[in-house]
Amino acid sequence: MRGALRAPAAGRSNALHAGAWWVWALGLATAASRTTNPLLLGLLVGVAGYVVAARRTDAPWARSYGAFVKLGLAVIAIRLVFSVVLGSPIPGTRVLLTLPEVPLPDWAQGVRVGGRVTAEQMVFALYDGAKLATLLICLGAANALANPARLLKSLPGALYEAGVAVVVAMTFAPNMVADVLRLRTARRLRGRPTGGVKAVLQIGLPVLEGALERSVAVAASMDARGYGRTAQVPPAVRHTTTALTLGGLLGVCAGSYGLLAAEGAGYGLPVLLGGFAAALGGLWLGGRRQMRTRYRPDRWGPRAWLVAGSGVVVAALMIRAGAYQPGALHPGVVPLTVPALPLWPAAAVLVGLLPAFVAPVPPKESTS
Repeated sequence: MRGALRAPAAGRSNALHAGAWWVWALGLATAASRTTNPLLLGLLVGVAGYVVAARRTDAPWARSYGAFVKLGLAVIAIRLVFSVVLGSPIPGTRVLLTLPEVPLPDWAQGVRVGGRVTAEQMVFALYDGAKLATLLICLGAANALANPARLLKSLPGALYEAGVAVVVAMTFAPNMVADVLRLRTARRLRGRPTGGVKAVLQIGLPVLEGALERSVAVAASMDARGYGRTAQVPPAVRHTTTALTLGGLLGVCAGSYGLLAAEGAGYGLPVLLGGFAAALGGLWLGGRRQMRTRYRPDRWGPRAWLVAGSGVVVAALMIRAGAYQPGALHPGVVPLTVPALPLWPAAAVLVGLLPAFVAPVPPKESTS
């Protein structure tokens, strides 16, 4: 019984659906968007990092997680610098320093450059930047775990062309990071410096050349496989597809607004469901124009449901906690208070660790 519950080794037949990783990561990102508590945000980052360390492969896109972590730290630093230079509407009494204030014309009232820098505004900027950084890191976890090529196979036919553009854009950054690491390692082995402006310029040119070569290779392979060829459909079907897709998207927008607004709670859910159904019908009709087949399509198995469901549960419980414990999810800065770790939301975040135990184990990287 214990062996049956153990996660199997990942293979071509039992690989986890790429969409499950994205649903899991979006659930963590949704939870991060509902709180500014640095303890909960740090717990979310820890959960994402543990799952990435336990289940990522040695593919080029799997090495991009570190770049997203550095990007998150840069976002926090930029947010703090903006708070120091441009000020903040948060009132404060604990003055850290006073910068020379630049006089501005009358039409720029409300904007301040320089002046007092208080501890309250810096803590508020830190919380705000940490929330955005956590969102980026959660999305970086999906980039490191989901195979973009397998994700493209699962898109509806109507979204295939747009999906190719998105997948190419998603793959460019991880491959560029891998190229930079490879070139820096080569320069280090040759005894050349890897830092400084000159080294960055010398590394940047080969990286751009490699990106251009990959783009040409992708274009050639797409042309050889007949990409872009569409089937002939009657004009009535095309018009119906356009009407259903546009009408469905408008219904989804109107229904989402109704759910968020207090006065639209009565009609929000029916309009949202109707718009979603119309959009699905439009996508199904639009997929009839695509002349393509799927070789070994990925299956959404029980483990994919567990991975995706864990992210959904984290998001739902965090949203639920926001209605009952708003003070715990958003610690106050005026006056300054030490943030506390709420037990129930923290336990909800730990549900996101489930993929580290149920997802198939990737093969170990060769050390020879």
